[in-house]
Parts: sequence; structure tokens; C-alpha cells
Amino acid sequence: MDIKLKKYSHLLTTKIVVFIVIILCFTGIIKAFVDVEMVNDGDFGIVFEKDYFHSNEYVRESETIISQLTRLLTEYKSEEHILKGGSINEDEVRSEEETLYSDFQVNSKSFNPNLSEKENYDKFKTEYADKISQARDRLIKNDLKEFHSIVQNLEEIEDPLYYGSDGVSVFTNRTQIEKEQYRTYPSYLVFDGYKREIYPKEIEENEHFYQINERIEELEPESQVVYVAFTQEFLTSKMNEWKDHKEVITTSFYQFLAFFVGFILTFLYLVLVIGRKSFTDKEVKLNPIDKLYIDVNLVLLMCLMALWVGLVDSVNIENMDVLVFPITIPIAAVGFSLVLSLVRHIKNRTFFTHTLIYRLIYLMVTFVRNVYDSGNVGVKTVLLVIGYPLLVAATFFMFPVTLGIAAWFAYKRVKSFTAIQEGVARIKDGDIQHSIDVGGKGEFAKLASNINSITDGLQKAVSSELKSERLKTELITNVSHDIRTPLTSIITYVDLLKKENDPSKIEQYIEVLDQKSKRLKVLTDDLFDAAKASSGNIPVQFERIDIISLITQGLGEVNDKIEDLDLAFKFSHPKDKVYIQADGKLLWRSIENVLSNIFKYTLKGSRVYIDIEDAGNEVLLTFKNISAYELNISADELMERFKRGDESRSSNGSGLGLSIAKSLIEIQKGKFMIQVDGDLFKSMIYLPKYKNSND
Repeated sequence: MDIKLKKYSHLLTTKIVVFIVIILCFTGIIKAFVDVEMVNDGDFGIVFEKDYFHSNEYVRESETIISQLTRLLTEYKSEEHILKGGSINEDEVRSEEETLYSDFQVNSKSFNPNLSEKENYDKFKTEYADKISQARDRLIKNDLKEFHSIVQNLEEIEDPLYYGSDGVSVFTNRTQIEKEQYRTYPSYLVFDGYKREIYPKEIEENEHFYQINERIEELEPESQVVYVAFTQEFLTSKMNEWKDHKEVITTSFYQFLAFFVGFILTFLYLVLVIGRKSFTDKEVKLNPIDKLYIDVNLVLLMCLMALWVGLVDSVNIENMDVLVFPITIPIAAVGFSLVLSLVRHIKNRTFFTHTLIYRLIYLMVTFVRNVYDSGNVGVKTVLLVIGYPLLVAATFFMFPVTLGIAAWFAYKRVKSFTAIQEGVARIKDGDIQHSIDVGGKGEFAKLASNINSITDGLQKAVSSELKSERLKTELITNVSHDIRTPLTSIITYVDLLKKENDPSKIEQYIEVLDQKSKRLKVLTDDLFDAAKASSGNIPVQFERIDIISLITQGLGEVNDKIEDLDLAFKFSHPKDKVYIQADGKLLWRSIENVLSNIFKYTLKGSRVYIDIEDAGNEVLLTFKNISAYELNISADELMERFKRGDESRSSNGSGLGLSIAKSLIEIQKGKFMIQVDGDLFKSMIYLPKYKNSND
């Protein structure tokens, strides 16, 4: 017998038959659950209930009525009480007000974040008074709707009998109002004051009776009473119905136990024999389905469970007992095939290694290892230390040659390292001009190049710092000179005025004071504008601007200055209109500063060129003029504040115009540059095109 068992236990036919039994047992379990769900909402507890009075069904019948009566008596009371707002919970009102207050904070112009919470809330209460009232009315309407719904539900109940009263409102489906009348029925629940009368007494032994107690505790014992009674006809009907349900569910329960035991035994059997041809076979045989990655397998299992739930949920409950087999069997067959694949991988010890995540990590680690293997000096040094003895052992007959090659290689490496070490020491001592040269293309050459790059950066940083210090010194000197000159004149002429009695000279002195004070005002205004522009703290209103029209109109406004200086302006631009995206006021201020610079420093009687060019996504505006002064300083220095083209500083400029123009253009997302070529001075402004310039 034992030999026959070993012969048939691992046959493919046996496994298929057992697999079919598993599917049938699993489907039988599901069918038992469905039967109980249809009859008793999935509750197997009825199997262990002694009689109807000990059942959950009895408590549900009573609790449904008591719960509704309790809500009417404690919460709603009457329609008049609801309309007066008596049923509204303050927490509900507060929640509605908080929602409206959030809307007030976001959408109301009256909300001021600088005010206190109380001050804002007072404003909210005044401004949103109507909306708060509407929200309160809506809560009342909802309570009124719920009140009538509960009353209608109770009016539709013929049995059991019920009575609920708070001394004013009465809710009942019979004319009986005395509790003695309810005591005449074969089963009743009477809750009056602090007393409760329950018949028959075994009802209090019901494990579900706490549900009724929880509802009764909400009543006010001094004024509210609730009676419920079961008529003999209704009680007999419910008892017979309960017995029928118990019989069906008991049968389903035993079926469930039988199918469950069969499922456990057959599943354990398959787990034991799957993947092997005999009990002594140590090798696990994998199937084509086992090529599926473990994590993908688990995802598919979850998808199958979700599919089953979705299909079952879409089926009408009345047809469930018929459709449970065609829905469950195919999904269970695929699902258990995947589960048994997992079992084979566990036996084969590939449950973790045969996952997509593991595969990806393995490929990544392999890639890193390959990179490491091809890697840096440290890696190569380790490989050299390990590899050289192996090379010597393999070529022992030519040991002197390999030793000489190794010595030559080591000498070159040491020489390169020494050069780098000495070079770093010189740089550390302050010789940042020193450059390290080791030659070749190895790692030491790359290290030397990186160190040289650092020294280049240090040189640039030092040069930049020196230039910055020099410019700061010049800035202080220039600011002091430009402000002190008119200020000194003002002080001098004030002293002269104090001593002068000649009216004609007094008038002359006052005129000079007026000129110097205006000059001082221009300097301070320009200084303030320069600081404000460079900080970027200026609001920008972008708009579509026709740059050709702007320049044409601007030149017309300054035509008098052009004629006074005998300048010839040459304006070159495309035939079609060119639109840019900028702030009109700030752009004209920038252009005005450039023109002002031209008027102050250009050679009288010379030509001034203005060009507008299409530069792809930008528009280039160029101003070119011949300087009346020798330009012996760089363009970068001219862009510095208080820097002028006339080193004698005899002109009326402040040296801030170009700096202000540059800052204003940059906050409009543009670029401002200048170029100096001999006496030719060129200002270039790049501004972004208007996005819909073709419209």
C-alpha cells in the first residue's frame, strides 16, 4: 500500500485532480458565505442562538424602533421646536461659520491680516451676517427633512407596537398610551423613568441587548418614555422566520466547515508534492509560469482579488447564488496557479532572487562593480599589488625584465607625486602663479591640472578683490568730490550773502546758490535712484510696447537738445513694427539716461546712430556716438557708479546714469552692455520680444 501511494502521489494526473478539488472546495466556501449573506447578512452567529429572544434579529427589530423614537424625543422633539432652531447643534453652527470665515479670509477685501483675529472676526460677522443666517436656515431645513423622514418610517411600521412621549409630543402606531396595555402582549420593552420592564426576562441575557441600552441611556428619565410590544401574530411570524433562517444557515455552516477542511488538506498536499516527482526528489521542477517574477506575481494576485470583488459587487444579490460559480472558478484557478508558483520558488529558494526588484538591484550592483573595476588610482593600486606577484609567478623565467619594468613604472609615479607635492607646498606659501607640470595623461596629470585650475581661480579671485577694493576707493573719492563741490559753493556764497549789502551782487549770489542747490539735488536724487534700482525693489508692469514708436516719440521730445548740440541722429529700424515686453515707464527712463549720457559727453556737430535689430527671441537696441573726451578707461569701469568719461569731472553728470539704466533694464529681464572703441561709445540694450508679436 505504501509503495502504491509513493507511485501515484506525485503523478501529474493526481496533482491536477487535487488542484480541481481545491478550486471546488474554495468555491464551496465562497458559496456558503454567499448563502449566509443573502439570508442573514453574513452572520453565522444565528447557529449558536438558543431561541428568538436570544437572537440578534430580535434586538434589531426592537433597536430600530427605539433608536428612531430616541432621536425624535431627544433631538428633534417637534416640528415647531426644529423651526425655532432648537435642534441645531452649536458645533454644527460653529463649523458652518468656520467655513464661511475661511471664505472671508480668502475672498473678502475687508479682511486685514494686520488686525487681530477678534477684529477680523467682528468684521466677518457683520459682512457675512446674511450668509450665516442662510447657513443656519439650511441646517434647520436638513433637520426638518430628517424629522419627517423618521416620522414617515415609524408610521409605516404596523408591528411591533410602539409609543414614545416627552410629555408634549407623542409618537405611536396605536391608540394605546398606557404602559399597562403594553404589558398584556407576549413580549414587551417598557422604559419609564428610571425603571425598565422587559418580558420575557431571557431577553436581558441576549448578548446584543447592549445596543438597546445604549439608545435608552440617551433619554431623559424625568420626562421621556418609550414602550415597544410584540403582538402574538407578529412574534409567531418572526419566530418561524428565525427558525427557517437558522436551519438554512446551520446547513451552510456545516458545508463551510466541510469545504474548509477539504481545502486545507488538499492545499497542504499540493504544497508538499508540487515541484517534485517523488518524496526523495531534491530538485524542484519549475514550469513556464514560474518565469514570471515574484513581485509581478503578487501584483497579479491582488488584481485578481480586486477583479473578483468588482464582479461580485456588480451582480444583483438575488442572482448571486447562481453566478458565484462562473465568477469564482476561473479566477480561483488562475489565482491558485500563481500561488503554487510562489510555493515552487520557496522550495527552490528563489523567492527573493527571482523578483524584478532584485534583478534591477543586481544589474545596478554589477554595473557599479564594472565601473569600480575600471576605476581610479586606489583601485588600480590594489589590482597592481595583487596582480604583480601573479605576473612574477607566471613569468619567473624573465624576472629581471618584469622587475625593471616595475621599477621604471614606480619611478615615474613617484616623480609625478613629488612634483605635485612640491607644487602644492609652493602654492601654500603664496606663489599662486606657480603651475604644476607632470606630463602624461594619467591620474597624477589630471590631479595636477585640477590644482592648476584652483590656482587660476585664486588668481582671478585676488584680481577681482583688488579691483573691487580699488573701485570702492574711487567710489568714495568720486562721491565725496561730486557732493562736496556744490556743497562748498553753497557754504561759501551763504557766507558772502551774510556780509554783502549790494542788491545786485546779492541777486547774483542767490542765482549761484540756486544752481548749486539744484546740482546737489540732482546728485542726491540720482544716488537714491541708483540704490533703489540696484536693489530691484521697483514694481514692474510688463506690457506690449512698440519700440520703434517709443524711440521716435522720445527723439521728438528731446529735439531742442539735439539742435542745441548740432547733432545728427540716424535712426535705423525694420519696416514692420517691432513689439517688446517691458515696462514703458522704466524702459523710457533707461533710454532717457542713455540719451542724457550722449548729450553730456558726445562731440558737438557729430552723428549719433540708433539701430533696432531683430535678434531672435530678443530685440537689440543700439546707441552709438563719438565722445568729446578721450576714453582711456574700460567699459567695465564706465559702468561703475560715479564713474565719468571726463576724468577731470568738469561736466554736470553724476556718473550714475548708465548704472541706473543697467539696473532698470535687468529688472525688466533684459541686458545692458556698453563697448568702447577709441572715441566710439556704444550702448546696447537687449529686451525680450512680446510673445504674441505676430498678432
